[in-house]
Amino acid sequence: MKLSTKGRYGLRALLDVALYAEEEPVSLRNISERQGISEAYLEQLMPKLKKAGLIESTRGAAGGYRLTRPASEISVGDVLRALEGELDAVDCPGLKEKPDGEEGCTNADTCVTKYVWQQINESITKTVDGIKLGTLVEQSRHLHDAYHEI
Repeated sequence: MKLSTKGRYGLRALLDVALYAEEEPVSLRNISERQGISEAYLEQLMPKLKKAGLIESTRGAAGGYRLTRPASEISVGDVLRALEGELDAVDCPGLKEKPDGEEGCTNADTCVTKYVWQQINESITKTVDGIKLGTLVEQSRHLHDAYHEI
């Protein structure tokens, strides 16, 4: 599985919101400048994050974006699924329930490799759902403080 720029840049943008929107909403311009992501690209990502219920927006001169809930409650998996869709590395038809009348994998009953794909998919889900945005905020602040001590 390879994440696109949507997932990578979207996670950076949401981390920026988590870091800087505690006092007031963060503008796209400020996210763009700090993260080196074009405003036009951010304009494509933010509606997806908003639709997923991860951010809310405020219009006007002092408008911008902020998280809808604490960063400690938002997982990296939430962000990536909002931007990328399902994160399964392998789309094995033998792992999915088929509605009545629909043909599935003809080898599902005897295929042992489907368990490999299942383990890979579950590992990805467990990993990305186990990393919270709040942890990334803490790590970012720690790196920032360590960098500026020099």
